[in-house]
Amino acid sequence: VQLVESGGGLVQPGGSLRLSCAASGLTFSTHGMGWFRQAPGKEREFVAAISWRGGRIYYAESVKGRFTISRDNAKNTVYLQMNSLKPEDTAVYYCAGRALIATMRSQDYAYWGQGTQVTVSS
Repeated sequence: VQLVESGGGLVQPGGSLRLSCAASGLTFSTHGMGWFRQAPGKEREFVAAISWRGGRIYYAESVKGRFTISRDNAKNTVYLQMNSLKPEDTAVYYCAGRALIATMRSQDYAYWGQGTQVTVSS
């Protein structure tokens, strides 16, 4: 199984980025997918998750109304649209997958990507 994130970079406060996570080696349409992030010196934290069919979506309170998770099962890809970015959103963002049900707990996820850096700074 391979999860490959892309789309990270440097953006000014208030700006936007869209992260992508391309999955291979698993039946993507039967896996819940999540995004987590880890800032320097902090523990990994939940950002957003989407169930295998996209019917259930969860967000961390800190990103509600600013971030949107979506998936395209035909392309084996999950996305994270990030708007109104703040300096406190700076972190390495990780994509994760688990069978069927999406959860907000990192320990529930079996598969992880290598991460992509997002830096929000002026």
